[in-house]
Amino acid sequence: ADPALAGGIRCRGGKGRCMSSIARLSTRDAEFEGKLDSLLAFDATQDVAIEGAVEKIIADVKARGDEAVLEYTRLFDQWNARSMDELRLAPQEPARALARLSSAQRGALETAAERIRAYHRKQVLSSWHYTEPDGTMLGQKITPLDRVGVYVPGGKAAYPSTVLMNVLPARVAGVGSVVMVVPTPRGERNDLVLAAASIAGVDQIFTIGGAQAVAALAYGTRTISQTDKVVGPGNAYVSEAKRYAASLPGGPQIDTPAGPSELMVVADDSARADFVAADLLSQAEHDGDAQVLLVAASPSLATRVQEELAHQLKTLPRAEIATRSLENARCILVEDADTAIDIANLYAPEHLSLQIAGAEALAESVRNAGAVFIGPWSAETFGDYVCGPSHVLPTDGAARAWSGVNVASFMKCVNVQTLTQTGAHELARAAARLARLEGLEAHARAADLRGAH
Repeated sequence: ADPALAGGIRCRGGKGRCMSSIARLSTRDAEFEGKLDSLLAFDATQDVAIEGAVEKIIADVKARGDEAVLEYTRLFDQWNARSMDELRLAPQEPARALARLSSAQRGALETAAERIRAYHRKQVLSSWHYTEPDGTMLGQKITPLDRVGVYVPGGKAAYPSTVLMNVLPARVAGVGSVVMVVPTPRGERNDLVLAAASIAGVDQIFTIGGAQAVAALAYGTRTISQTDKVVGPGNAYVSEAKRYAASLPGGPQIDTPAGPSELMVVADDSARADFVAADLLSQAEHDGDAQVLLVAASPSLATRVQEELAHQLKTLPRAEIATRSLENARCILVEDADTAIDIANLYAPEHLSLQIAGAEALAESVRNAGAVFIGPWSAETFGDYVCGPSHVLPTDGAARAWSGVNVASFMKCVNVQTLTQTGAHELARAAARLARLEGLEAHARAADLRGAH
């Protein structure tokens, strides 16, 4: 084992023992590149027990539909519903939940919702076409998805932001119907989640969760219509159910690969240590597997941040969870800002915070990140709730190729081609020749017929 990764450092997919401070890795280390490779590596191995359980549940829901969903709801949520009607929320319930909120709670949700709508309206794609001299028209038609399913964690957990960040981009895109599933263990509902659904404009809500809810959205039952795409976070079973369902023929599209939340902060002596520490803790408190990294262009800043972390943890309600995450954290000391950005592009974090001199110029060099927060006042927390962009972002290095949820996530492009007789004559010979080069005679003859008439 690499000794530099021991002492509580967990890379993507790894485990480590507890330690009292964030361990440091420096670009000056003789074996820095090897140690960095170890940090960047992650174990993509799935839990075999979870895979097996999810495959069984999905197959069962596909085969038995509502009956299977009811059985799993009784088993896992301890909610003895006798029919799917009991699991379908009455249309007036979200509005009633909204009415029960305080004015401050409602105001915060509505502020966030309006900012999310405003941001995503800028992303709307438009159809286009052009006409060639012979009259041939080529173009692209942009259409929204017909139905989208949104998974929202439930029970005592209150994640109304998850509702807003998934549903509103879909609504702006023009999705025909949005169906939300949210588990209600022992029948326990959360007014904040339901109120957010009212504000966002969810069409139907079913109080189900787990892999069985994903299966119902992915393949449909007698009561729940099949959806084209399934989005939203959940536990390991939910994440695996989305991945597995999407891999099957006829399965839905999903949002992004799911993993522990991540934040990388790039900072130098111009940064405020209390700001940096607060941002690191804001991700560390998600869960013990959250990934937090500090890339520091100053050893003294790294020390001040460590002191601030210890100070702020003393009064943090979720200090135990945050501490578990910090035990697996890492501080990388770099010589200059360009090296810091190079490391960020290699790591491809879900969230990248630039609290460093010249942050705006440096941001131009960022290629791989789910979201970038530029400057000391751009707390990642604002992005989680009220800035406007969706906080549903790729993790585990997926930002190298994946984007976060946006309006385009809920739209598709249909290519449109209208040829005139003149246009067909001009293209027939080349099309037929290429078809015969590939051994597809029927293709060639279809082109030849147009060219001959």
